[in-house]
Amino acid sequence: MGLTVESPAERIIVPLDVPTVEDAIALIDSLPEVTFWKVGLELFVSAGPAILDQLKQRQKRIFLDLKFHDIPNTMAGACRAAGRYGVDLITVHAPAGKAALQAAQAAVREGAAATGCEPPNLVAVTLLTSINPRTLAFELKVSLELQDYALQMALLAQDSGLSGIVCSPQEVADLRRVCGEEFLLVCPGVRPAGSARGDQQRAMTPGKAIKAGANYLVIGRPITQADDPAAAFQQICDEIG
Repeated sequence: MGLTVESPAERIIVPLDVPTVEDAIALIDSLPEVTFWKVGLELFVSAGPAILDQLKQRQKRIFLDLKFHDIPNTMAGACRAAGRYGVDLITVHAPAGKAALQAAQAAVREGAAATGCEPPNLVAVTLLTSINPRTLAFELKVSLELQDYALQMALLAQDSGLSGIVCSPQEVADLRRVCGEEFLLVCPGVRPAGSARGDQQRAMTPGKAIKAGANYLVIGRPITQADDPAAAFQQICDEIG
């Protein structure tokens, strides 16, 4: 599925980090300017695909962020099912390996074809933005430097035929240079100047992330928990425009 960007607002993906459909609908309707919403594990496990129908009725783009990570057969089954939903982006974990990524890519297309939908863009998470170099080295026992590990996961995803990756904005410039202009780079860990980082260990401001080469920015709490969410959203649009 081709994703075209016509305005700064279309580059910003806002997470629906709420527990119920009712909460999600209230948030969606309070921010009509937002065109791209992320449905993650909490809301999807609570509400199921009903929330996707609500978003489609409002003609919104959908990032289904379930981060599948399993053996190839299970990854394929999950992606085949998710491919039927008619969403724009679906996530898997790159460390699942090449066989699993290739199976997921083939299956998501099968699922979309079965329902007459355009296939979603499958993007792989290189490394969660909550993980810092110390965690990678001492807890996960990965000997590569963080930047090198993220690059290897990005190349694995690209070699497996995926549309792009989810990565920290701090790695975007290097990944854009190596992976080329057509590869999608979706960045969480984006925080406007002055915003609390929360659990994001590798953050960057929206303007710098776009300048570095990001296609899409996932920005939640700085918008949804602002005193004036609509104004906060517009301020970020102005910054990246």
